[in-house]
Amino acid sequence: MSLSNEQLERYSRNILLKGVGIKGQEKLLSSKVLVIGAGGLGSPAAMYLAAAGVGTIGIADKDKVELSNLNRQILHKTNKTGTNKTKSAQETINDLNPDIKVNIYNEISSDNISKIISEYDFVIDATDNFETKFLINDACVKDKKPFSHAGIVGFEGQLMTYVPNKGCCYRCVFKEPPKKECVSSCSTDGVLGAAVGTIGTLQATEAIKYILGTGELLTGHLLTYNALTSEFRKIKLPPADEECPACGNK
Repeated sequence: MSLSNEQLERYSRNILLKGVGIKGQEKLLSSKVLVIGAGGLGSPAAMYLAAAGVGTIGIADKDKVELSNLNRQILHKTNKTGTNKTKSAQETINDLNPDIKVNIYNEISSDNISKIISEYDFVIDATDNFETKFLINDACVKDKKPFSHAGIVGFEGQLMTYVPNKGCCYRCVFKEPPKKECVSSCSTDGVLGAAVGTIGTLQATEAIKYILGTGELLTGHLLTYNALTSEFRKIKLPPADEECPACGNK
């Protein structure tokens, strides 16, 4: 692959980086990242992946754009309310960067997730419910796909990265979905849009580092963020659980 003059200009600030260069930019342009969830986390993640020149971005979401989404879901605009989030996301991404191929999926389930993730180099879990998070984890572990998990409510968020055979998976840490009555959510407890943007941007950064093979990923660690105190904590996680039903040896 040789970069066009327009691409050399568009990605010039990437190319100047010692960890990227021309070869790294070519890697990005030939890579594929799936973003599951086109909401608060998926919006900044997808935007920064597109801006960086990740050549193919998959967007999966079953919902339509609502006015209450717009304090944090920057993929969408007021005139897109009522539109499928996947279609809205596709249009926004291509407005930003016509280089990017955007695949859209209006449903992710146990029936199709393995087929969908097989096409991608990295998966971003930008969902807001535990059932889907465990579905993503189990499918990625089974099919040996690296992924970034994140979650946020209120002013606090967290993320971790799973790479096959390198550290624990999401199920090792969180075991199983909690009971619904024990779960806080953005719709009941609220969420600060800018804080969501911080976490989603970090997910994009993890994907880009993985593709480039540079830096240190959050494998074996959970990174937490408190927007009120401006504090990050990087917590070392235990080794992979040999009894884990997803990644264990059983």
